[in-house]
Amino acid sequence: MIHAGLVLEGGAERGIFTAGVLDYLMEKELWLEYTCGVSAGACAGVDYVSRQIGRTRDALIPRDRSYRMAKPSCLLTQRSLIDMDMLFDRFPNDLIPFDYDTYFASDLLCEMVVTDCATGRAEYMDDRKDRDRFMTICRASSSIPVFAPPVGIDGRLYVDGEVSDAIPVLHSMKKGYRKNIVVLTRQKGYRKKAPGSLMKALYRARFGRYEELLRRLLYKYTEYNRTLDMVEKWEAEGKLFVFRPTVTPVDRLEMNPDRLKPFYAHGYEQAEERFSELEEYLGLNM
Repeated sequence: MIHAGLVLEGGAERGIFTAGVLDYLMEKELWLEYTCGVSAGACAGVDYVSRQIGRTRDALIPRDRSYRMAKPSCLLTQRSLIDMDMLFDRFPNDLIPFDYDTYFASDLLCEMVVTDCATGRAEYMDDRKDRDRFMTICRASSSIPVFAPPVGIDGRLYVDGEVSDAIPVLHSMKKGYRKNIVVLTRQKGYRKKAPGSLMKALYRARFGRYEELLRRLLYKYTEYNRTLDMVEKWEAEGKLFVFRPTVTPVDRLEMNPDRLKPFYAHGYEQAEERFSELEEYLGLNM
């Protein structure tokens, strides 16, 4: 186990790139002490800690229409465009089993980022005892505002961690990890734009009573862009090791396996090609 942090950005189906990177690292038995993931990055991170090569890939690449993440029919049954019940109940407990025993017994640390609706602040959660609560945290970290409803944990409501801390590298550093591997799901130079008028209206209609959360939603792009500025600066200075796509990423809700499989392979191949560089950064080949 290596004293270093693994920071995983979200991005829904773009997380298939992250799955490729982590599958290669697991094959090489490179185990980092701490993982902090957001949304799809949180889902990939827990599969890393449970040492399940290929599980994130299998969850994100649909085998047939019933496995698709985005389903308009769920608007009626779950008030969600995304089939959250499939992702966080049927998959882990039946169709693509999650290895709770290995995860709960692991010495590797892991936190999932969620956003408190009342405060708008990021919280960093895990659970190594209660399967239902653990999977509820995973669900909350992936609950994209407007696309999926808030999730209740311990009497409070939470949404996607991307709203409050989309790339939690500062959090990892504050926990004492000076070496950090960051996996992004957008190309270098990407910056978010302010939400358009329709999305602003949807945010206000859905979350108007949560003043701090609404402020986060309307201006999260500025914090995200500042974080990317820092990441690129620290990467250039050799303080961070960053994996990111060098090809056009898939869309957030892409469902075509013929597009998802190459993007997974891109992550896997990048990790393979840069593995010696990563070992040097971590001081493993000295």
